[in-house]
Amino acid sequence: MPFRPAKALAAATMLLGLPAFAEDTVRVSGWGGSEVAIVNGLLTNVLADELETAGITVTYEPVDGDFSQFIINGLSAGTAPDLFYVDIFWARSIFSVGQAAPVTEDVFGFAANLLEAFTYDGKLYAIPKDFNTLAVHFNKDIFDDAGVAYPSDDDTWTTLQEKLVAVHKALPEVDGLCIVPEYARFGAFAVSTGWRPFDSRGKTMLDERFQRAFAFYTGLVKSGAAVMAADAGQSWSGGCLASERAATAIEGAWIISALRDSAPNMSLGTARMPKDPESGKRGNIVFTVGWTVNAASKVRKAAAKVAELLTTEEAQQWVLEQGLGLPSRTALAHNPWLRGGQSEQMTSRVVFEGLSDDHVTPYFFGNVGGSWMQPINAALNAVILGEADADTALASAQSVFDRMLAK
Repeated sequence: MPFRPAKALAAATMLLGLPAFAEDTVRVSGWGGSEVAIVNGLLTNVLADELETAGITVTYEPVDGDFSQFIINGLSAGTAPDLFYVDIFWARSIFSVGQAAPVTEDVFGFAANLLEAFTYDGKLYAIPKDFNTLAVHFNKDIFDDAGVAYPSDDDTWTTLQEKLVAVHKALPEVDGLCIVPEYARFGAFAVSTGWRPFDSRGKTMLDERFQRAFAFYTGLVKSGAAVMAADAGQSWSGGCLASERAATAIEGAWIISALRDSAPNMSLGTARMPKDPESGKRGNIVFTVGWTVNAASKVRKAAAKVAELLTTEEAQQWVLEQGLGLPSRTALAHNPWLRGGQSEQMTSRVVFEGLSDDHVTPYFFGNVGGSWMQPINAALNAVILGEADADTALASAQSVFDRMLAK
C-alpha cells in the first residue's frame, strides 16, 4: 500500500524549551494511538525542565499509520526525523545500511538482553525504551460466574485448557480464550518446549517439539477452549476480552491501556504463561522498542541527548505507571510501584517477570525479517480453519523454510 504522509502524520506538534541555537531543534517521532499521550506527558510533565536547561527544542510528530514505512521512506528521501522509534522486529534493516547513528556508550543499568537486541556490528544503535512479554490476562468476574478457578502461575498447557473448556461449558456464550493464527502469540508455546526458531546452522526445523506445541495451539478451538479472534469479530485477543466474548487473552502489558479505555470496570487478573507439561518449562517472546538517532541528522548530538533523557529512571518510572510498556532499566524491576495491589500494578509485575522465563526469545528474525513468520502463520491458519491437516501444513511450511534459508 502506498505511503501517504498526509494521513500518517498526526496533526499534533509540540514545541518545548528555548534553544540556544536553531540547530538544537530536534524532530522526534513515534507511533500514534495511546503512545501519543505517553510521549506528550513525558515531554511536558517530566522532561520540560531538562530540555530547557539543555537548550533543546523538541518537535514531536506522532504517526498514525504504517510507522515503519514512514521511517524507511523518510530515510530514503532525506525527510526522516532526527530521533525515532525502532522496533526490534525491523531495526536491523536500518542498522545494516548505515541509516542509524550509534546512540551512547553509557549502557549501565539497562537489561543486557535488550541492549543485545539493538547492537549491530559491535555498536549500540538504539537505546531500549521499554519492552513487553506475553502473559495470560483474564476477567475474574467471568471465572467467578462460571465457578472455575482462575488461571495461575502453576498452570500447564493442559490445566489451562481444562479451565478454558470449563468456562465455555458453564457459560456457552463466552469462549475461554481468543486466539490469532500468528507466531507472535503461538511462538511462546513453541519455545517453551526448548525449540528455537533457528538452530546452530541457522536453519529452521519444525521438529517434534514444535509439532507438539502446534498441535496444542491449533487444537484449542476444536476442544472448545478457544475462538478465533476473527470469528468473534475482533482483530486481536484483547478485543475479545474487552467485549467479554472471551474470558482470557494472551497479550502484553499494552492491554492495560486498551482495557482502561474500552472496559474500565473489568476486574482484571494476570498470570504467567503456562508451562509445557513435558518440559516443565515456560516460554515467552520479548517485544522491545528503542530510540534511534538518524545518521543523516544535522543535530545528532542533541538527538542523542533527548534519547538519553527519554530513558532515564525518572522517565521510565513515569511510563511504567501509565501501563503501556515496561522499563528497560533493571533497577526498576524492584520498584515499589510494581509491588502495589492494584490490577494494573500486578499485571505489569507479571509481564515484567516474563523476561526471566525459562526459554525467552526476541521478536526478531535476523536478516530474514518478518517474512520468516509467514510459513508458520499460514500453517496455523490452514489447520485451525480445517483447510489442511497438521502433517500437510507443516510439511509445506518446512519446504518454504528450506528454500528461504538456502538463499
